[in-house]
This record gives sequence, C-alpha cells and structure tokens, in this order.
Amino acid sequence: MDATRRQITKIARAATKYAARALKKSGVGTTEYECLQVIRKNKGINQEQISEMLNIDKAAVTRMIHNLEKKGYAVREKDMRDKRNNRIYATKKALDVKFDESSAECLFYEWLMEDIAPDDTVVFLRVLNQLAEKAKDEYNQNFSNVKAQKS
Repeated sequence: MDATRRQITKIARAATKYAARALKKSGVGTTEYECLQVIRKNKGINQEQISEMLNIDKAAVTRMIHNLEKKGYAVREKDMRDKRNNRIYATKKALDVKFDESSAECLFYEWLMEDIAPDDTVVFLRVLNQLAEKAKDEYNQNFSNVKAQKS
C-alpha cells in the first residue's frame, strides 16, 4: 500500500499545471519547454540526442526545434565536423522563459506552504530533502534498488 497515497505526485502535477499557465504568455507549450530544458543543459546537442533524451520521434523533435526557432528560443548551427548534423543552442530569450516557469513554481510552493506552522515546516523540509536525495541517488543507479524490491 502506498503510504503517501500519491500525494507528492498530485502536488507536483498541480505545480506543473500552474507553471504551464505561466508559460502560456511566452507561447511555449510544456513539451516545447521540456525540449528547451534539454537544449539549455546540453549546449550544442543534436536532434537525435534530443529525441533519445525525451523519448519522442525524430520528426516531432524536428517540428519542435523549427517552432522554437520561429519563436526565437533556439538556433540551429551546422556541425563543423559533420555537415549533415545540426547543433542546437538556446537563445537569451530561452533563458528568460526558464525564469518565468521556475518563478511560477516557486510562487505556487510558497503559497502552498504559507499555512504550515514553522516547526512543521522545518521537519517537513528535512524529510522532503531526504526523499529527494534518495530519489536522485536511485535514479543515478538506474533504479536498481526499486527493481530489486519488485522481484
């Protein structure tokens, strides 16, 4: 039985929906934003790598990159070593969108926590940090411990 009753997922989903509304003014959809995050973190990434990282087909990535270019959020440059490949880079405008989304999420979480007593907040944040670290470590280990429990 799931002791959390998936409450963390429900909260994260609400925060994501709120942040998506903040993205609307930029004209960037949530999938495009995910692509933009990959591009920002991996300067000069190619479209095939984006396709693999986001687990979406190459044609969809091509359309997404084209749309992001038209909106001024990404630029394609020919790979000097392999002229058949393009390298994708985020623009300054793309960095501004990052702040819109993250500040919207922060605002949502601040609002969510405003009625929690200070002592409860300290305990909650300590436990939340422990969970986040454990999740990150497990992700880095390719979920080997979770898989082992399932067996």
